[in-house]
Amino acid sequence: MILAGVIKARSQDRNFIDSLINKLRGSKEDTSTVRASMYIADAYVWSQPDTALSHAKNSLALAEKLNDTFGQIYNLGTLAYIYSMRRSDSLALSTSFRSLHLSEDIPKFKVYSFGDIAIVFYNIGEYRQAISYSYKLQGLADTNSFYFSNTMIGKSFYQLNEIDSAEQHLQKAYTTALAKNWSTSVQLLFLGHIHRKKGEYRHAISNYRNSISSSLNKDFILRDAIEGYLGLSQTFHLTGQRDSAIWYSEKAYAMATANSFPAQGLDASILLKDLYTGMGLIDSAFKYQGITLSLKDSLFNQEKIRAGQNLSFNEFQRQAAIKTAVEAEKIKYQNRIKIYVLLAGLGLFLIVGLLLYRNNLQKHKANKVLESTLANLKSTQSQLIQSEKMAGLGELTAGIAHEIQNPLNFVNNFSDLNEELLIEMKDELNKGKIDDAISLANDAIENQRKINHHGKRADAIVKGMLQHSRSSSGIKEPTDINALADEYLRLAYHGLRAKDKLFNSKLKTDFDETIGNINIIPQDIGRVVLNLINNAFYSVDEKKKQDLNGYEPTVSVSTKKAGDKILISVKDNGNGIPQKVLDKIFQPFFTTKPTGQGTGLGLSLSYDIVKAHGGELKVQTKEGEGTTFTIVL
Repeated sequence: MILAGVIKARSQDRNFIDSLINKLRGSKEDTSTVRASMYIADAYVWSQPDTALSHAKNSLALAEKLNDTFGQIYNLGTLAYIYSMRRSDSLALSTSFRSLHLSEDIPKFKVYSFGDIAIVFYNIGEYRQAISYSYKLQGLADTNSFYFSNTMIGKSFYQLNEIDSAEQHLQKAYTTALAKNWSTSVQLLFLGHIHRKKGEYRHAISNYRNSISSSLNKDFILRDAIEGYLGLSQTFHLTGQRDSAIWYSEKAYAMATANSFPAQGLDASILLKDLYTGMGLIDSAFKYQGITLSLKDSLFNQEKIRAGQNLSFNEFQRQAAIKTAVEAEKIKYQNRIKIYVLLAGLGLFLIVGLLLYRNNLQKHKANKVLESTLANLKSTQSQLIQSEKMAGLGELTAGIAHEIQNPLNFVNNFSDLNEELLIEMKDELNKGKIDDAISLANDAIENQRKINHHGKRADAIVKGMLQHSRSSSGIKEPTDINALADEYLRLAYHGLRAKDKLFNSKLKTDFDETIGNINIIPQDIGRVVLNLINNAFYSVDEKKKQDLNGYEPTVSVSTKKAGDKILISVKDNGNGIPQKVLDKIFQPFFTTKPTGQGTGLGLSLSYDIVKAHGGELKVQTKEGEGTTFTIVL
């Protein structure tokens, strides 16, 4: 939000808002109407985002019509904030950069644009960028700027786990807010987060309660109130008070859903799923698992993330182009002076101008062709990514079905057998054959133990499915890499066996038990391992179809600790990769598989995931003998 709005709108009472709404009725299309609409939008952002969105759009349209620069900048900031809350990352960034473009020639307006961009970058998870723009804001220093920038810097440092720096900046903002009688809800909220992380739960609970009270009773900032309820739930969960944790999570989820805050609704649904899973309430856990997947799909798809990243890069290019254009203008001016002195060169100058004009027309036509090609490529890319997701889901489902069918078969078989034993035991008792009845009872008891054993196996698999399906938070956590690699090897193998009964391969594992837990994003690294294992199975299966004498398909998975690095290797004795295509295998959409059997995205996405972890993905291959992929973390 724009800084003036942050200070002003939060302190407005209902009478002031009503007076602005009354002012809009029958008003003329002038700047006073723009101001009334934009302050109404500002006031409703934290409580009624849909209403705020409508007022901001109307106010922006009128500001553009009246050529009201300040009105445009203010409303663009409001819209950018709403879009970022709803995780429309590319739209939020493009809107905030429009605000920056408008303020480039008006330095006093940059305070609003820098604040807008800082908030958007924070909301989409680019915390270093948020800190950078907040410090730029402090360079235009006034009291409002210091209050806002210290709050934003403190929040960003908290997300980066730099707790001491976060607390220092948040305390500065809190002190300023108390002196000015401004809102303190967000500072109290994050100070609560910091105390919780330090294990100071009593102080954390006190800060959360004060933040909620400020949000609902003074400032009416529903988002901060929802975050406060989530903070209380997480704190009570850590202290073993599950009933209280569930109560506050349910309250946060209900408030987020009712007031169009999908990101907070997702956080609440994930927490509720984990709480119900820990209590063994499978039905409730499955309910919130479904809600989590639905919200995740709507908020965090690859196209949004890539669009946001590309937009940030395009802004960097645009800034560089501005500097280049300034230098070009200087050179052009010098050349113009020379041309005026040398009138004889006028004819040549005109010819050059005509040639440049013709080249510009040709470039314009070429750009239209490129735009059309790019649109087709994006459409194709979206379809291929969806196909890859569905194929991976099918393989995983088949593997899980194979795993759970085995214990269920045991339960059914022993249940049928027990029924027969009990009928036979009843007959023996009627005949007075006590010893034979006791023997049959012992057999039934033993069968019952087996039913119980395999029932627990099925229960463990279901709980494992819940644990496995947890959405990726993008946060690294301690993970047993040996268990993860073994799990995905087993799921990949059974998944292929479920689809192709003739498929078979020898499995080998060699895990370094000294590794222990390492900090990774388990869902992402698991996806890489699964992709490499599936590729290995495909390679050995293709070689087996050649009916080579004495050939035994073999896939090996191993881990090894080498100094400060962890190596995860997937090796096969398949056909290997031809040297002529080895340099292309990590390129998007490149595949050696026949048409319809591969999208060419698996290795490309795997490479990006490993790079994001600060690691490397290496390959060693020899045609006809096999391939080894190694993840180096």
